[in-house]
Amino acid sequence: SGNGICTTHTVGLTGKYKSVTEASKYVKAGDTILIKTGEYFLTENITNLHGSENSWIVIRAEVPGKSVYIAGTHSFHLSDPRYVKIEGLSFSRQTGNGFNIDDGGSPETSARFIILENCTFLDINATGNNDELKMSGVDNFEIRRCKFMNGSKGGSMIDMVGCHNGIITENVFENGGSNAIQAKGGSKDIIISRNKFIRAGERAVNIGGSTGLQFFRPLGILYEASGIKVWANIFTGGIVPVAFVGSVNCEVVNNTIINPEKWVIRILQENRSEGFAACGKNTFANNIIVLTESVQIPVNIGPGTDPASFVFSNNLWYNSDNTNWRGPVLPVAENEQIINHDPLFLNSDYALKESSPAIGKGKNINKPETDFTGRKYRTPRAIGAIEL
Repeated sequence: SGNGICTTHTVGLTGKYKSVTEASKYVKAGDTILIKTGEYFLTENITNLHGSENSWIVIRAEVPGKSVYIAGTHSFHLSDPRYVKIEGLSFSRQTGNGFNIDDGGSPETSARFIILENCTFLDINATGNNDELKMSGVDNFEIRRCKFMNGSKGGSMIDMVGCHNGIITENVFENGGSNAIQAKGGSKDIIISRNKFIRAGERAVNIGGSTGLQFFRPLGILYEASGIKVWANIFTGGIVPVAFVGSVNCEVVNNTIINPEKWVIRILQENRSEGFAACGKNTFANNIIVLTESVQIPVNIGPGTDPASFVFSNNLWYNSDNTNWRGPVLPVAENEQIINHDPLFLNSDYALKESSPAIGKGKNINKPETDFTGRKYRTPRAIGAIEL
């Protein structure tokens, strides 16, 4: 740490400390907290855990997936952390927000530089507005290669209020409640890419939402979400894969959407505060959408929105129930639209056959650079989450 020596602090029945909270009192920048294999019926409440740019603090499982926090209102509450990485832990059956990260209620000093990797969030024991992972005022974060399953009926798997400059990538979300991912309260510049969403709830990705003005970060922001980029994900089932709710300048590009139950997109305005931006100036492009006759209205538009300012471009829409389908009714004309051509998937992973009509038909854009599998998109690129 300060003297160049990094210490590993062990937690558990055979460890030096009984809890991470206890161990954290002795941790310096660059140290590791190693959680021994076992089940933990604890709630960890940790304030001001600060690593540094070149010396992160790491909290990790001794064996990935074998250190499990069970029950309690929450597993962890990290208040105002910086440069902290959490790796290989599992969380199950919490009754409130399962895992909390926040800025300690002081938006001028955000929680920042946080990584969650290879963690598992399972079976939250709640039905109301409780989230498996709740983040408020967190900047410069990454959530990667995690698994989220069986979310609360009224909550999100990841709920972000006033979070900025984040990446959520290579995760699996299965059996969501209200949302798999929600970004609201002035959230900005977050990339949601290369994730798999399986029956991920009422709105798998809720770009925006409805937030009390006192909870916005920073205060005075007049949009729920801006600069949210939903790139190269695979969505199967769920009520609607994507909802734009009081959001501006966001984009949903190069995704593969399979059999949503009711809608493909919702355009809504839930926050009606004075001066608040109408939901608009968003983009939906280069997506493959396979739907059935259960989707009567692919695009649901609510009052108080600005749907005429949306851009629709180069999407492939295929109704597998109806060979005579004429395509979706959209709020604006779509450029380079492909209607009712079977995308010709190679397999159940939704890779494309060489004869697919989606190949080389994507809008010519620079990002996303890589597809769902991590391969670079060609020029011209394919439509959908997976390049040939």
